[in-house]
Amino acid sequence: MDRTNYTGTVTEKNIDETVTIYGWVHRRRDHGGVIFLDVRDRTGLLQVVFQPELAEIFKTAERIRNEYVIKAQGKVRLRPEGQANANLNTGKIEVIGTELTILNESITPAFMLDDYHQVSEEVRLKHRYLDLRRPDMQKRIVLRSITTREVRSYLENLGFLDIETPMMTRATPEGARDYLVPSRVHKGTFYALPQSPQLFKQLLMVSGFDRYYQIVRCFRDEDLRADRQPEFTQIDIEASFIDQEWIMTMAEGLMKTVFKNILNISFDTFPRMPYSEAMYFYGSDKPDLRIPLKFTDISAIAKDCSFKVFSDAANDKYGRVVALKLPKGCDTLSRKMLDDYGAFVGNYGAKGLAYIKVNDKALGLEGLQSPIIKFLDEATVNKILESVDAQSGDIIFFGAGHKDVVNASIGALRIKLGHDLKLFTCEWAPLWVTDFPMFEKGEGRWAAVHHPFTAPNIKSLDELNDPENLTAHAYDIVLNGYEVGGGSIRIHDQSMQQKVFELLGINQEEAEAKFGFLLNALKCGAPPHGGIAFGLDRLVMLMTNTNNIRDVIAFPKTQSAQCLLTEAPAAVDVKQLLDLGIKIGK
Repeated sequence: MDRTNYTGTVTEKNIDETVTIYGWVHRRRDHGGVIFLDVRDRTGLLQVVFQPELAEIFKTAERIRNEYVIKAQGKVRLRPEGQANANLNTGKIEVIGTELTILNESITPAFMLDDYHQVSEEVRLKHRYLDLRRPDMQKRIVLRSITTREVRSYLENLGFLDIETPMMTRATPEGARDYLVPSRVHKGTFYALPQSPQLFKQLLMVSGFDRYYQIVRCFRDEDLRADRQPEFTQIDIEASFIDQEWIMTMAEGLMKTVFKNILNISFDTFPRMPYSEAMYFYGSDKPDLRIPLKFTDISAIAKDCSFKVFSDAANDKYGRVVALKLPKGCDTLSRKMLDDYGAFVGNYGAKGLAYIKVNDKALGLEGLQSPIIKFLDEATVNKILESVDAQSGDIIFFGAGHKDVVNASIGALRIKLGHDLKLFTCEWAPLWVTDFPMFEKGEGRWAAVHHPFTAPNIKSLDELNDPENLTAHAYDIVLNGYEVGGGSIRIHDQSMQQKVFELLGINQEEAEAKFGFLLNALKCGAPPHGGIAFGLDRLVMLMTNTNNIRDVIAFPKTQSAQCLLTEAPAAVDVKQLLDLGIKIGK
């Protein structure tokens, strides 16, 4: 093959040069006896012109249809005056074709590969090889590749080593369900696909590889959302003889490098916010700080009020009452929109959405409009208005009930208002959320908020006797309301790890059975260590300005964990199951 240029790299610098290109025919146009072919490869489009004077070549050009694969050769020239295309990098020039070869024909594709035809995601995923030819998809996949290159360069310049860890290991409780792989040789036993390389990277620290990284595939059998997949890619990082500050500074540097070198976006600072503050003001451990709305906790005001919905929640140990002020909302939101927002918070467990419209603050109660105002005395109303600094034209929304429901519902409302009303104050809002709780209440016992290998923020083992009030050396990096990375300082002391297992309901026998290899390693001089993992898919999703993680993965699964292209998962031959010692139940 004698390609001289990719299509998107031919510019005015190549005028009068003869170029040879390969690609797909994006569009064929016949204008008064002259045939124009827009030829596409992963770098862009190039217009090639074929004139009837070269009869055999022109005849070949007449046969060509969309998505034919061709080789073309010709001389580069400026386009005639008035015919330049400012939307293309190659829009000022064209190639006068002197050779043309059809390398392969194409049937009529399942959909047009342009920006003008809307195609359902189901059809796109079914014919992913066509979907990936679309210019916007190619740009995303190329940017993903550039991102991993920048990540590798940054980490290797800091002395990190790229070390692979196993894809088949044993099942361990890390919070989600494992994908299991049956063993043919050891019938009745199973490998698990890794939810993360967590244990192996800790073992690498014990082994003396003090700076490890891996861009690694991980697997979790969990309910899916637009920003999650059953198999996903992590930028996995671990280091020894460091502290939390070192990891966070290193991770900030990685983010700054990637965004500056690829998008020319500079991040000045990464604000830090304790988990407790994030939940108190935003109801979320990944607040989108582009949106300038905050909760005001009015539980103290509501405790003695006559409105039982408020007072019951305010007096409940696990309840809270919050207000969310939308400045000038009276002018923005219609009654239908208010009803729609009421239905929206119902998706998060809220039983309704109370609000007060401050039509005219100067008129007192007469200037307010609300379905709950009749249940509140004037003194309580005035305290609420004062607490949120209400002004004429504002709308105040309320959430009352169990704190988890209030946080989820009003937190989601805050985000929806921000998007619906375009309230963003900036384009990018990075943030560290720190000081997470060490434990949370599970089903009848404590559960690890991050994972059971996270170090608690304590000075002695005795402090583990108060699990409800413990914080962890854990930290998440948040960007525009998405958690893009999370990590922690790990437990490197065997006795502390054993004690944490006990608090999680994992007795010594179970710990030895599931984690004996780790506990033994911790007895052999394990260094202080910690790390962080970035979600590569989610990071690239944000960088390419899409809200669907499937747009940045070459061959993704659907929300029901299916591959429409290969029709996986699929049934297998009974003989293969017998070899594995497996029988499918009803």
